Amino acid sequence: MFNKPLELEPDDYYLTEKGYKVFTEKYHLKRGYCCKSGCRHCPYGYDKKTDSL
Repeated sequence: MFNKPLELEPDDYYLTEKGYKVFTEKYHLKRGYCCKSGCRHCPYGYDKKTDSL
């Protein structure tokens, strides 16, 4: 029932100074939907504070 994980390309994410993986807008668009996690580069306009797109 789960979607198959996408193969990551070098420009799909970057690592923060603390080593966290941050997905880019390109990756989110390739994935094709909003996960409603409040991602830093969400191209879908999700607002975690109001829980709305």
